[in-house]
Amino acid sequence: MLPEVLRAGRADLYSVFRTCCAVGRDGALAVEDGETRRSYGELLDRVDRLASVLLSRGVAPGDRIAILSHNRVEYLELELAAAGIGAIVACLNWRLAAPELKHCIELVEPVLAVVEPELRDAFRVASDLPGLEIGPEWEQSLASANPDPRTGTLVDDPEAGLTILYTSGTTGLPKGALISHRAHIARAMAFAAQLALDPDDGFIAWAPMFHMASTDHALATLLRGGTVVMVDGLQPSVMNEALSRHRIGWFVMMPGALEAFIAERRANPLPLKGIKVCGAMADLVPPHQIAELTSLLGAPYLNSFGATETGLPPGTADLIAPGVAPETLSKRISAFCEVRLVDPEDRDVPIGSPGEMALRGPTLFSGYWNADDTNVRDFRNGFFHMGDLFRRNRDGTIDFVDRVKYLIKTGGENVYPAEIERVLLAHPGVVDAAVVRAFDAKWGESPVAFVACGNDGPGAEELIQLCREKLAGYKRPREFQFIAFEDFPRSTSGKIQRHILESRLTN
Repeated sequence: MLPEVLRAGRADLYSVFRTCCAVGRDGALAVEDGETRRSYGELLDRVDRLASVLLSRGVAPGDRIAILSHNRVEYLELELAAAGIGAIVACLNWRLAAPELKHCIELVEPVLAVVEPELRDAFRVASDLPGLEIGPEWEQSLASANPDPRTGTLVDDPEAGLTILYTSGTTGLPKGALISHRAHIARAMAFAAQLALDPDDGFIAWAPMFHMASTDHALATLLRGGTVVMVDGLQPSVMNEALSRHRIGWFVMMPGALEAFIAERRANPLPLKGIKVCGAMADLVPPHQIAELTSLLGAPYLNSFGATETGLPPGTADLIAPGVAPETLSKRISAFCEVRLVDPEDRDVPIGSPGEMALRGPTLFSGYWNADDTNVRDFRNGFFHMGDLFRRNRDGTIDFVDRVKYLIKTGGENVYPAEIERVLLAHPGVVDAAVVRAFDAKWGESPVAFVACGNDGPGAEELIQLCREKLAGYKRPREFQFIAFEDFPRSTSGKIQRHILESRLTN
């Protein structure tokens, strides 16, 4: 459906979606959410009515609308309605602790909040922003609204923002990555081209919609004409049953999820409609799990490397064949971006030498919200610098080496050590702390904290309770190792050498 819209000179996501509805898909199933089913025609009607509701509440192009909700059809309705009026949806992470959630809300200064009833209290602890509650209020508002003729006419720039997805920064506080209409459309095209997806291939959105995997690909699926199956989190039996009824293009599987789904698949091997590709982030998954999952699904595993900021590129072009436990995980660079591997002075590194990945291309985000200094640094010399180290091989493939800022990826979520350290160091009895990553068979990686305390310092239970109050569950250290202050290994500048601490975990 994308080419028809682009040939017509429109490059906004709402126009692409509307065209998809108009070219023979009106009665086709667009979204399935439990017992709720919406055809493309029904979804478009609700999206247009919601756009009218938002306009009547004073939402203007460029305004931010915050949403705090689990996965449900209303999430997609809001994103599509926002696309039609030029608003930007800030996708809040419901797993965050109240101080973190408050920061994310205040960062983007939304004019309206959409909140799920179950999360109403959590939201009110963080903000008193006026809102529209999903449920009876939502349905009554749509029922009494008529489509507004301004919908679809308020976005004339493909660089206009559409979503803000949050990603942790080196300061520890989440950053808001602004993703434009252009980037979302380009990501849809990259998905379709590099994963060889057919127009009506479906997608199971089980990862949280505040995660790029679900928001990116759910929208991309609706721009092609496929069915999005909304699932609220990892529910292996629900997902397995959905695979028996829908042909799926990309079946997302993340570290920490494979074991549970494999167990379900072994116990209940329902016939499959067909899967083109499964998996993601192969570097963080045990090879034996890759082999078993692909055997059970009869589909190759995506040896990918991407980010909230980049979408599925830069590494989307390599597949691991079904039943294979990979010995190497070299990746092919996406055809939809240009990649450099550079040293700290931004000079290209030679083949075989580690370099920070820097890239540019149409799937790239527009920058971090209200973070000018960070954007100047990260977008220097016309390329976005990802902060990840790779080596280029002679055949043109690339190998992941390490994360420049010691990013921890746990179960598909990004965690920065500084975020946890800030909480620990706020305790009066802690004199120093460093958080490093450790291999975790279930989650891929998990944080471990090294802590030095004073004479009356806290014990592990007290620090666990502190982290429980201040941090989302997936960010909490899986263990605490107490050491003397002088036992922290340091560089000549006094910085803690984290790689030495990590080596101690394996000794």
